[in-house]
Amino acid sequence: MLLKELRADARLAEWLKDLEREGPPREAVPLPDADELPEVLLDLSVPHEHINELVALRGQLAADPEAMALLARCVTRFVRDMGEIGTAWEPPVLPASTGALGRCFPLFVFVATLPYVRAHHRERGIPEDVSRRTLADLGRHVSVHHRRAGGPGLLFPWWTALHFHGELFQLGRLQFQRAVLGQRTGRAVVAAGLGAGPGDVCLSLHITDFRGPLSPAACDRSLTLARAFFARHYPEERHEIATCHSWLLDPQLKRYLPAESNIIRFQDRFAVESEETGADDGVPVGFVFGDPDLPVDTLPRRSSVERAVGDHLRAGGHWYGGSGWFAL
Repeated sequence: MLLKELRADARLAEWLKDLEREGPPREAVPLPDADELPEVLLDLSVPHEHINELVALRGQLAADPEAMALLARCVTRFVRDMGEIGTAWEPPVLPASTGALGRCFPLFVFVATLPYVRAHHRERGIPEDVSRRTLADLGRHVSVHHRRAGGPGLLFPWWTALHFHGELFQLGRLQFQRAVLGQRTGRAVVAAGLGAGPGDVCLSLHITDFRGPLSPAACDRSLTLARAFFARHYPEERHEIATCHSWLLDPQLKRYLPAESNIIRFQDRFAVESEETGADDGVPVGFVFGDPDLPVDTLPRRSSVERAVGDHLRAGGHWYGGSGWFAL
């Protein structure tokens, strides 16, 4: 059973105790039944090939009273501060010993959260199409997991948590997360003479895969949408600064890609104010090739980005994350 495996793991056993200390779950668990679940999953863009397995796992989950109680506790914790910046509770990645149900448990948490996040969107007057496209990113994450691991699941539950907590929205090509400026970026913004600083709200940009080219026109459209969207639906927050933390902001990319390439044009929007000192080669390899653990000497060279990432590593180099900002 799921809970038996979790209690056998010291870290997860403490996580369970932390949930239990909060008392009985206060929220109902509106988990769709077996007949409704396929439609719900398809609305979230979950690939058809995974629907039957997820419906079967739903039956396994519903037949385990302890697992259902855990689901209710997770939903209660997740929705209690819906929409507040920086408070999204992250269901942990469960160990392989929990099997397919453990691998997909965070997905069921998010499905059960749907009525609450949709209610938050309605309260904010968020258009139905924006709500739908934002929450449908769950299906993209399932596809990312399938590409890497060969089945349904979520590699990064923390990222999907932002969508279902009212903190992140898909607006055109880019995702925009309601966030706050950190100390380093905030000080850089102050030094530039702008009216924001550490602790002030900002919009953190995320670039997803399976969304087409990162063209300047697509980015311009997203930024135009974002300016209007947040001014209308979160008028109490002054989003004057956009930030980004990504391997796409590693200045080394300019050695390999032409100035007119989409990635360099994207980089040039930002004042890059910090670079990580620790190499993180797996991130670009994972994003570009689908698996961060692929041997470097096997990486293909089919596109300019593939050649840039692979050739740099084969030459003994490393990739680093970069952070930058610009005024909205």
